[in-house]
Amino acid sequence: MLEFLRKWRRARKLAGLTVSPAMWRRVEAGLPFLDFLDGDQRERLRELARGFLVDKQFHGAQGLVLRDDILLAIALQACLPILEIGLDAYRGWVGVVVYPGDFVIRRHEMDESGVVHEYDDEVLGEAWEGGPVLVSWYDEGDAPTGINVVIHEFAHKLDMENGGVDGLPKLPVGMSRSAWAAAFNDAYQRFCAEVDAGEATFLDPYASESPGEFFAVASEAFFESPCQMEHEFPAVYEQLRGFYRLDPAAGERRVREQRRAGGEVQLDLSAKSDEDGIA
Repeated sequence: MLEFLRKWRRARKLAGLTVSPAMWRRVEAGLPFLDFLDGDQRERLRELARGFLVDKQFHGAQGLVLRDDILLAIALQACLPILEIGLDAYRGWVGVVVYPGDFVIRRHEMDESGVVHEYDDEVLGEAWEGGPVLVSWYDEGDAPTGINVVIHEFAHKLDMENGGVDGLPKLPVGMSRSAWAAAFNDAYQRFCAEVDAGEATFLDPYASESPGEFFAVASEAFFESPCQMEHEFPAVYEQLRGFYRLDPAAGERRVREQRRAGGEVQLDLSAKSDEDGIA
């Protein structure tokens, strides 16, 4: 009975949440990698984003006022990795805390001698196991280049489904853990050697911090720069394609062909309201 009431209340909230066509267009224009999805995928992503907005509780930190466009942009990016997985992947927690730019977290760590060290760690985001996701938000032009904080932190959330942040998320039926480990271990070791040698790298050098960070940074690139990711790390790309059940590189090639032919990327997407905003 309680589960029935919960679903009924959620359905009522979802039915009452509408996003204007103008807002969809404006927010999605700032996320050009969404063009790598086809029309059906974009429509399903929109529905997931609406569900995400209903299910999660957003909090603006340090006085940040959460405008509708901020909420929608975060929801779309958070739901992109679970487009074919579903919102259940984010069950068990509700909080999304948004900071105006990078922020500081006070750390406490014990060394091998048992001495506790305290320090301030300046970060762009953080995902807590069983708890909220913390992300930074930048207005247009202020964001750090080559970094997608939202996709990164929500990739960590998926990684945690299998226990801890170790770069091995809960794989779908049919995927091989040994094949995943072989692809990621080989790529991670090669990448770390390149970073240690001071070589320029396609992925953010932060990916060398740990296998978990490598998975999260690789996930960013998988969605934002898929063709280059496929070229630089073909085995990792293939594993991510199986995990996310998407092939954004194929979408990027389609978009390039359309633009070379002089056409615009056309998607037939419906909307429920002519008002400008979220209602």
